[in-house]
Amino acid sequence: MTAKKKTKTQTPVNAAKKAPKAKAAKPAKTKPEAPAKATKVSAIDAAAKVLGENGQAMNCKEMIDAMAAKKYWTSPGGKTPHATLYSAILREITAKGKDARFKKSERGKFALAG
Repeated sequence: MTAKKKTKTQTPVNAAKKAPKAKAAKPAKTKPEAPAKATKVSAIDAAAKVLGENGQAMNCKEMIDAMAAKKYWTSPGGKTPHATLYSAILREITAKGKDARFKKSERGKFALAG
């Protein structure tokens, strides 16, 4: 024969202890809205803007100087921002092909495509 296990039955006192407590509803925390920040323009976007305003082909050093003069973009402290811009323009031309914003007009100079 098997022995029966004794089970503990819940008494009203034990049942009250195990019942989940109702929490008071807290108001939702909201962050105060921050004023909208102006997004920074990238060097390549600023270069496209400068080329559009100039209307002729420029080399990257000229574009960097024009962007700084018009306060579209300034280098964050890099030593060769013109080389970085040159590389970014070539990457866009290679990746997008005919859909690129730039075209290489002559050695070291770029113009807007189209």
